[in-house]
Amino acid sequence: MAERATKGTPARRATMSIWSVAALGIGSMVGAGIFALLGQAALLVGPWTWLAFALAGVVAVLSGYSYAKLSARYPSSGGITLFFEEAFGRGVVSGTLSLIYLVTLVISVAMVAKTFGAYATRLLIPSGSHAWFAVFGSLIVILLAALNIAGSGAVGRAEVILVTIKLVILAALLAAGLWSMARGGARDTGGDAHMGLATLVSSVGLCFFAYSGFGMMANAGADVANPKKTIPHAIYLAIGVVTLLYVGLSITVLALVPPEQLARDADTAVAQAARPVMGGAGFTVVALGALLATASAINATLFAALNVSTALARVQQLPRAFSTKFGHQGTHGFIWGVVAILVMVNTLSLGAIANIASATFLVCYLAAHVACLRLWRQTGASRAIVGTGLGLMAIVLVTFLVSTGRKQPLSLLLIVVAVAGSALVQWLIQSRHHGGLPHSPAR
Repeated sequence: MAERATKGTPARRATMSIWSVAALGIGSMVGAGIFALLGQAALLVGPWTWLAFALAGVVAVLSGYSYAKLSARYPSSGGITLFFEEAFGRGVVSGTLSLIYLVTLVISVAMVAKTFGAYATRLLIPSGSHAWFAVFGSLIVILLAALNIAGSGAVGRAEVILVTIKLVILAALLAAGLWSMARGGARDTGGDAHMGLATLVSSVGLCFFAYSGFGMMANAGADVANPKKTIPHAIYLAIGVVTLLYVGLSITVLALVPPEQLARDADTAVAQAARPVMGGAGFTVVALGALLATASAINATLFAALNVSTALARVQQLPRAFSTKFGHQGTHGFIWGVVAILVMVNTLSLGAIANIASATFLVCYLAAHVACLRLWRQTGASRAIVGTGLGLMAIVLVTFLVSTGRKQPLSLLLIVVAVAGSALVQWLIQSRHHGGLPHSPAR
């Protein structure tokens, strides 16, 4: 199957090391997570934010296990889409899941681009209106789309540089925060929040989005020399580093930022935590780190979307334009996707988009567990470990959907529309290409 997915295309030169692959995952996770979601999670569970991120890290590690096993057995630029095809056959189920994943990547880029635009506006044009959010967000999408078209080697080198810089900044903030806390500069957060188990589990669903970038490392399978070794090691390395970072920064931010300020400036919670210990200059430095983080997240997600869309087009689950070359590494369909991202950046709000992206990522990663369970003989995966991960993620997904339905019914409706719409589009595409619906058996 892996061979068929790439048949008829030139062999791609292995240009990415374990550090480049891990940097793609770290870049996406940190950019979409700590700067965009820490404040939102803190509004839900207060001082227990660190626990929500830690539990989400456990869910991510178990999900990473399935990904590692599948990636080692089926290395491909298509990543999760190839896993779906191997497990469910080439048909409506695998095609729908693949489209849901691709749509989720596109939505994620738009969301993180708007976050980039917000930070850029506050740094460069403090009195600027929200219109500038879209301007700066659009510019970064165009720039990084051009970088991805230049080729995967450029992407990997850029990620190593961006990730190194932002990790140094965040490590400095973490060290300064811990030093301040050790000297008695922290607030007492013991009585800030009262929550139930359902609220905590629901917050894990939100926090899992902050880890979702690890799946994009599977899309680099065709760009590494030894994917059976490199991809699993890169996945575990990236998740481990990010979990430690999230837990440490969650404790630090909640200890340094008062609840009322957090409610007012949730979108810049990490940068706000720098003020008490590093002053205004610290806020500026951390805000610059946020720009790097969100830029690298966009970079990594665009890289994954390019590979996923190309792989889907090769198996006739997307129009041929998504495999027609544009530049060195891009496609005409990729350009269409960038245009769609720019439209969302300039027209949509962040709240509903974040809920939709979180839910659809959970759906896709839940399906990846099912795929690994169906292919356990081929991958050599432990059914006990995969089953445990599957059960935990199902609980998180159901709880998150119930909570979203109660608090934001419109978001739940949009989630249903996104999933049902992907199924309808896939049905139409496959009917057109095959003169009816294919029903390939799962292998």
